[in-house]
Amino acid sequence: MLQMMKLTSSAACGGGGVTRRLPRAAIWPLAPPLCRPVFDAAPLLASNQSKGHKKEQRPKVKANKQEVEIRQTMTVAALARAMNRNPDSVLEALMNTPLDVSRANPSTVLEERWIKEAVTRSGMKFRWEKLSEEPQPQNRDAVPRPPAEASKLVRRPPVVTIMGHVDHGKTTLLDGLRKSRLVAAEAGGITQHIGAFAVELATGERITFLDTPGHAAFSAMRARGAGATDIVILVVAADDGVMNQTVESIQHAKRAAVPIIVAVNKCDKAQADPQRVKRELLAHDVVCEEFGGDAQAVHVSALKGDNLLALAEATVALAEILELKAQPDGAVEGLVIESRTDRGRGPVTTTLVQRGALRRGCVLVAGKTWAKVRSLWDEDGRALEEAGPGAAVEVVGWKDAPSPGDAVLEVESEKRAREVSAWRAHQEELERLEAEQSRIQDKRRQHDDAYRKKRAELAHLSWRQRRLLLYHNDKSKFANRPSEKTAPATFALPLIIKADVDGSLEAILNILDGYDADHQCSLELVHIGIGDISEKDLDMAETFGGSVYGFNVAARKDIVQAASRRNVPVRLHRVIYKMVEQLKAEIAGKLPPLVTREVLGEAAVLAMFEVTAGKKKMAVAGCRVLKGQLERKMKFGLIRGGETLWEGVTSAPLPLPGGLLALKHHKEDVNAARAGSECGLSADGDVAFLPGDVVQCFREVEVPQVSAWDPGF
Repeated sequence: MLQMMKLTSSAACGGGGVTRRLPRAAIWPLAPPLCRPVFDAAPLLASNQSKGHKKEQRPKVKANKQEVEIRQTMTVAALARAMNRNPDSVLEALMNTPLDVSRANPSTVLEERWIKEAVTRSGMKFRWEKLSEEPQPQNRDAVPRPPAEASKLVRRPPVVTIMGHVDHGKTTLLDGLRKSRLVAAEAGGITQHIGAFAVELATGERITFLDTPGHAAFSAMRARGAGATDIVILVVAADDGVMNQTVESIQHAKRAAVPIIVAVNKCDKAQADPQRVKRELLAHDVVCEEFGGDAQAVHVSALKGDNLLALAEATVALAEILELKAQPDGAVEGLVIESRTDRGRGPVTTTLVQRGALRRGCVLVAGKTWAKVRSLWDEDGRALEEAGPGAAVEVVGWKDAPSPGDAVLEVESEKRAREVSAWRAHQEELERLEAEQSRIQDKRRQHDDAYRKKRAELAHLSWRQRRLLLYHNDKSKFANRPSEKTAPATFALPLIIKADVDGSLEAILNILDGYDADHQCSLELVHIGIGDISEKDLDMAETFGGSVYGFNVAARKDIVQAASRRNVPVRLHRVIYKMVEQLKAEIAGKLPPLVTREVLGEAAVLAMFEVTAGKKKMAVAGCRVLKGQLERKMKFGLIRGGETLWEGVTSAPLPLPGGLLALKHHKEDVNAARAGSECGLSADGDVAFLPGDVVQCFREVEVPQVSAWDPGF
């Protein structure tokens, strides 16, 4: 047995000698472990599976799609950067869509649906971009104090505004009330600012008067004066009656719900008719007491001082009825009546105190600027330490000049004033951005509507036909585009405007807002400001080729000399309508002259006949000169039925096409034919005269062109 095992072992291990073939079952269990054959396991697994064993599922690895951050509107270039592709790939993804890819470029703005479509077609996912929310700044604005208790209120002087038409005697009335000479200080006798004055009567009563301009240009000042006042004294000239600015003043007073006292002025004149004035006021809902109304009417003569005391007493009586009271202590509240910039003092405001006590050292805010009060001044130039309710004072210490009409509030510190100014500037910037965004959206909506309308017109064409048509349209459009070097169709006048106070500048800008002659010459406001003419103004005027206009301001001698050397027009004025007249004249000077026709004579065609000139027959119109004279060297026209059928010039010294060949009296050539004489006319070219036609002789004359702008005064 042992020997048999050896033989089998040697045979299985590949040894030499004779090998007997034995059954596998007999020898397999006895095979040594190291010499067992190695079989592949795959057939065994296959056989196991074939016997019904369930195949083990391998986990599928799902490829993560790239995520693209999108927003509502993106350009092709921005979307390409977000997808990490080039713009051509984005446009290629949008092929075969309603979007016209042929006209798109990297700067084309895509709508939301095309953004999603491009991302999806590119095998990517989209998610909305997370907008970083900026923290909203805390409201740091200053607000007025709550109303004071009735026990803390004391009586205050009334604020009275003098309103009315220009030259009806408003300033003269104030002049008589306070025994001063204000009219002489006003340019042309016209008030051009809101003047604030305190008048103390013999009875000890104190009244604060505001004298508003009556000129048509100062409507905003009148509105501001009515809004800051308790009582309006409407001055109407007895010899002139109710005028335009009178009606406007009534409207301002009624809009502000302010009671009116009518001062019928100039009653000392022979042609004065106070009753007519009162009747005219009825048409504007101003009913005087003698007609059953509540408006007091006082007949005065401001020039002679007649009945001014009665007017003051009527004002005080009405103030007592109104029970005007205010809190005399605490934080100041007021209103900016006027603002200007003084040399040496900086921005200065005329401020009406409405509540509290205004003292030196107070910190005030008005609009976007603030002030630490350095000094207070009354209308006579006297320094004050304190001003109470109802007083109008000049305040020095502003960082910038606030706008007239701004509310004045006192705050506790300079830091708080800066916070208020910064907050208001921030809010104004937000309002400006919102307005700009609204305009952008409107423009975009108009552009989209025009684009859709244009696409709808080409909807019946194939993509290739549409692309070809758009190509030809764009090609012709760019070919016919006017050259950028061509001269502009209209003329332009750049302006630099300087004024003494903010209110005057406001009035000038209101006038220019009504400019409606841009088709002739456009006005370009390069710079506006408050203060005297400076070197910077000359630099801007020279750069833009414009003019400098100054209203109630001065120009130093060296500035005037520099302007003369540099050919910069500097025009200084103290009366607003004269300034507007010169501006109109300068606009007219920019315009080319107009060519007008000056008719020298007319002749009626009586008959037609032919004459022989050499070998040629020529048609001649026999005419009788009706008026003026026909001159050979002038232009002629043929009028039939009121319509000009032909125009031409005479043939001296050579015949010109469309002109006259001859002007004859009988058989002689003449240079002129006077009224009442007969003459013969022959025209070169195809001109057919008929009996009854009118032949007109004229010449073209160049006349200066006048601006079509009508400022209203």
